[in-house]
Parts: sequence; C-alpha cells; structure tokens
Amino acid sequence: MTTLSSESIAAIVGGYHGSPFEVLGIHRTPRGTAVRAFQPQAKEVAVIAEDSLARPMERLHADGFFEAVFDDRADVFRYRLRITLPDGAAHETDDPYRFPPVLSEDDLYLFNEGTHLKLYEKLGAQIAEVEGVRGVAFGVWAPSAERVSVVGGFNQWDGRRHPMRPRGASGVWELFVPGLGEGEPYKYEIKTRYMGYMVTKSDPFGFAFEARPNTASIVADVNHFDWGDGEWMSSRKRRQSLESPTSIYEAHLGSWRRGAGNRFLSYRELADQLVPYATQQGFTHLELLPVGEHPFDGSWGYQNTGYFAPTSRFGSPADFAFFVDTAHRAGLGVIVDWVPAHFPKDQHGLSFFDGTHLYEHADPRLGEHQDWGTLIFNFGRNEVAEYLLNSALFWLDKYHIDGLRVDAVASMLYLDYSRKEGEWIPNKFGGRENLEAVAFIKRFNELAHLHFPDALTFAEESTAWPMVSRPTYLGGLGFDLKWNMGWMHDMLEYMSKDPIHRRHHHNSLTFSLLYAFTENFILPLSHDEVVYGKRALLAKMPGGQWQQFANLRALYAYMFAHPGKKLLFMGGEFGQWNEWNHDTGLDWILFDFDTHRGIQACVRDLNQLYVSEPALHQQDFSWEGFEWIDFRDVDQSTVSFIRRGKNREEAVIVVANFTPVPREGYRVGVPAPGRYREIFNSDSTYYGGSNMGNAGSLSADESAWQNQPCSVRMSVPPLAVVYLKRERS
Repeated sequence: MTTLSSESIAAIVGGYHGSPFEVLGIHRTPRGTAVRAFQPQAKEVAVIAEDSLARPMERLHADGFFEAVFDDRADVFRYRLRITLPDGAAHETDDPYRFPPVLSEDDLYLFNEGTHLKLYEKLGAQIAEVEGVRGVAFGVWAPSAERVSVVGGFNQWDGRRHPMRPRGASGVWELFVPGLGEGEPYKYEIKTRYMGYMVTKSDPFGFAFEARPNTASIVADVNHFDWGDGEWMSSRKRRQSLESPTSIYEAHLGSWRRGAGNRFLSYRELADQLVPYATQQGFTHLELLPVGEHPFDGSWGYQNTGYFAPTSRFGSPADFAFFVDTAHRAGLGVIVDWVPAHFPKDQHGLSFFDGTHLYEHADPRLGEHQDWGTLIFNFGRNEVAEYLLNSALFWLDKYHIDGLRVDAVASMLYLDYSRKEGEWIPNKFGGRENLEAVAFIKRFNELAHLHFPDALTFAEESTAWPMVSRPTYLGGLGFDLKWNMGWMHDMLEYMSKDPIHRRHHHNSLTFSLLYAFTENFILPLSHDEVVYGKRALLAKMPGGQWQQFANLRALYAYMFAHPGKKLLFMGGEFGQWNEWNHDTGLDWILFDFDTHRGIQACVRDLNQLYVSEPALHQQDFSWEGFEWIDFRDVDQSTVSFIRRGKNREEAVIVVANFTPVPREGYRVGVPAPGRYREIFNSDSTYYGGSNMGNAGSLSADESAWQNQPCSVRMSVPPLAVVYLKRERS
C-alpha cells in the first residue's frame, strides 16, 4: 500500500505536478520513511542506503513511478538509486530529489528586489558540489509557469523526468542534478498556465549554446580560464583614460577573414591572425560586433538570444577567453557591442517565456520594434533590468572585457522611436521619454564604473539627447564616450561631393566644431556606413580612381586630426571597394595592388602618429586642445587648425585641402617662429600620392597671419592633409 494519493502519482507521471519535491525524494510518513522516484525507462529500481542493504522499490504506476517504504526507521537518510534497464544493464546514481535547495533566501530576496549583481553565479547551469556530490545546479525564473523541468540527453528530453523545485513567490525554479558536468546540452521545458501552452526554452543565463540551427544551451565552466593578461589589467586604467589615445578597429568575427571552403575562423585562429594584424596596424582596441549567441547570421549578432554566451560559431567559452587574453597580451583592448535595447521573437528565446510577456511589455505599443521585428525589454520590471545588468557585469567580470558599446541607445530613450502618432504611449508626465529605460541606462553605467572603474562604456546614440557622456551625478546618462553620428554624417556627405561643389558645403566640414566638446565623442566610420546600398568608403569618394584614393586618405587624415577618439570598420583600412558582406571574408586580394597597400600604410602611420603625439589625443574633449587657424577659406575648400597637448608646446598644425588643385605658396598662421617639420603628408608616394610637399620642413617668419604671431608659406598638395610640428631648438 502506498503512502501517496493516486492523484499525486498521476500528476508526476503526467508531468503537471507543480511542486515535485512534495512527492519525489525521501519523506517521513506515518508508516515510516518513504523514498519515491519516477524512472519511466527503468525495469527495476532499488534504494541503496549508506547503512543498509539495497531495498527494491515497488512499481506503483505502469509508467515508472516507484516507492520503497522503510517501516523500520523514521529518519531522513542519504541514499542512492540502483536502476536496472529492460536490457538488464544497471547503474547507480544519486537522486536529485534528496538534495536541499541550492539558492539561499537572501539570493531570492535580492533577486526580486533587483539588486543581485552576481546572478550569473547563481542562476543558469552552475557546476557545483552539494553534500559532497558533483553535479549541476539549474535555476531559472518563470513565475507564471505551472511546471518547469530540465531536459536533455541525460533524460531523453523527457520533461517528466526532472521537474524543478519552485521557490515560492520568487518565481524561481531550481534543481540540482548530480552526475552532470561540462558539455551537457539542456533546455527548460515549461508547462504554462496559458491555454495548455507548453514550450522548450534555452537558458536565459546559459554560458554556451549548440551551433545553429540547434538551440540547446550547454553546461560550461566560466570560472577557471587560464588568464595571462595581468600586465594589461594592471595598466588598463592608464591605457583607457580619456587622455589616452583610443583608436578602435571594428570587426565582425564571422567575416573579417574566412577559411578554406568559406568556413568561419575559430576564436583561436582569430587570436593568431586578427590580433597581430590589428596590432601591426597601430590600433589600440578591437571592437567586436555582438559576440553573444544569436540564431540568425544576418542579424550580425544584434538579435541576441544568449546574453551570457559567446557564440558557438567560433568555438567554446574557453576559446573566446583565449582570444581576449591574446589581445591583452599584445596590448590590445577588447570592446564588445552589447544589445539591451531589444531581442528576437524566436520561440526558444526570451519571448513569451513562461506563458506571459515576462521579459517584454505585453502592449506592442511599448513592447515591439516594428522596424526590426523584435521585442523591447520591460526595463521597469526589477528582475528584467537586473537580468541585463548582470549580463553587462558578466562580460566585464568573467571575460575581462575592456568596454561595452551599447547599441541603439536612441531606441531605448524615446517611446515614440520610429513610431507614428497613436502607435506609442506617453510616459506618466505625458512626454516621449522612456523613463524606465533612462533609469536603467544610468544604473548600468553606475554599476559598470563602480565595479570595473577602468572599463569604458560607449553609447551609439543618434539624437541630441543632452549629457550622454556626463556622470549621472551631474544629470547625465553616465557613458564615457558617445559616437559622433553628426560628424560621421556630415563628413561622408561632404566627401561624397564633387570637389568643385564642396565650396557650397563648407559648413559640413566645420559644423562639428560647434558642438565637438559638448560630449566625449568618438568619430565612427562604422559598419553601418558600408552596407545596404550605402557603398564602401572608397566607393563613396568622387572622381576617377586617383581622386578616390586621395579623397579617402584625406578623410582619414582629417579624422585623425579632428578632436575625438577614432573608430574604423574593417576593410576601410585598406580601401575595400565592395560593400561589407557578412557571408564572406574581406577582399584580401586587394593587397596585390599598390594603391590599397598605400591606404593601409596611411592608416597605419596615422595610428602610430596619433598614439605618439600627445597633441592629437590628450585634449580631445576640451577647447584647450583645439584652435582654428582658418576655417573661412571657403572658395579653396581649405581649413587649418592647431591641436595641442596638455603641454601647450606639444602642438601639431593641420592643413587640409579638399580640392584637386595644388596650393603653392599657401600662407598659414603658426603660433611661434622656427622650423616646422612635415610629420605627415597624405599625398606621399608611400601612400600612393603625387608626393607634393615641403621637402621635409619649412621655416616660419614673424609675419603675423590669421591671428597667429608668425606664418609659413607652404605647398599644400591636392586632396590632401598635411601635419606640421615645430622643431625644438
């Protein structure tokens, strides 16, 4: 006779019991101590207690519900199960239902409060040891579920086998499964209360995933990587200060270079190839388009389903850590694009997670990006904001990431972003600002800088929202740097004009200096500018081929002299003709041509000069670092200015001619007498130019000019930028 009701047995066997620990495992009963197990694959099951012989269990249900009653004892004891299969094979295993909860009450309280900042060490699949037994502790948030189970190959993906323990009002479900380890694929099977809807979900906190198109999460250990980047980490504060040079090579790992048969390179191959390439080119940082797991290649990673998992396209978590470590050992910082603005609707992901709109808003006027076909996080829900904050801190913590670039910030800030009248809901004050998203962004920046003060945060924000890169205590959003989308748009529009018409668009060249110091700006020539029919940077340039290459060199030289940190998307550094295609590698065959090697050499030298000259990077965000010499020479489309370091003697004179007409004897005001060395000339034959210049140096006379006490008469090459520096006596 069983100690249990038939209804309870039926609920376990049917897979709809919401609290399995009330039934399964070991229990005191009036008849003695009962051990119960559901093993549908078993022919026989026996209980092996530590201090007694094996006791066979009685089959109480044909589908495999077993019970053994120890009527001679009333204690709760440790035991194992011996399971015999129909073919006679037998094995012993620990019963998941004899173990206590792993998550503490404090964990659950902080989780619901939204203040648990180490959830990535609690939820998901944590390799753990409980009562001396190794296994995996699973935890997932699904407050509206009727039943949640862990499923995988270890239980034939049968959701009845490992139902999880609900942790009361917290909405968290957990289960310790002994004997599992790294490399185990798994998912959560969720039986919801919504019209009988049942769904299998990937782990929101999963550390690794199967290769697409498969979608299971994989148990992974992210706590024992073999790091060797101590020197980088100890010097990172200095390397990443706002006074230090920051020149970023933006890369998409799947299409920087491909292997034989157009296969992806692995993280380790990229460590061997991409890292030394970017270092040799003089960049200080790599920025990676999102590396979080994503189902669709064509999203470039911006539609993320794995907020804690480097994509398996290129290898394992350990392989990605190796890539970052290699970059750091080479003196190269690593920034990753991070996407808290939205997520895809894929059924295995976060959408409608537990039969409710758990992570997203239920109202599509708040919860859906119509342009992208994606869902918007409910930033006002404690657990959702906390989930994203944990993701950000996770990358900085476990993978030593040096900076997070937040994508699509504008879409987060405005409730009416890309929406027509009637398609959005005003905030409580009647405005268009997303107050919950603003609060989330501020908290993200505060926590990132509190816990990782030498890491950087970047905003891709395309509007005039004030104080994006100012501290939150001053009313700002708290980012370190903001992409200067205005400069990018104006410069590309200006450079695309035939030089004969540029005199009518001179304002596009100079307007950025009216606001250049209102934010800490990065000047981005990013992936977004070389796709969807916009053409590659070189192809945007007007004129014949010689003029196109000269224009591109001039654009880069002007960019590196202009106040602001620098960012260039891969392929731009050698003048790729074709638009970026995420399905293939870059056109490395172009290195067969002197013109493209010249562009590469130009960018390399600009990087090296930018790093070595304090005037070009120390005061990027202050008028003290910039002074116009002449911005009024509209008819000749020529400008000149001074860049200064903190030591005002560290000065670089920049003269830019955006017409194909050489300027002989062109007078430029300079701040002091003496000889001025030509330290860079984008028209050098080394870069593919005509080699017009100033024989290496020229002398200033004491003829005041353009509000400067002295002046030089110089040759300014066509479609070129020249840097001069006064020689010290």
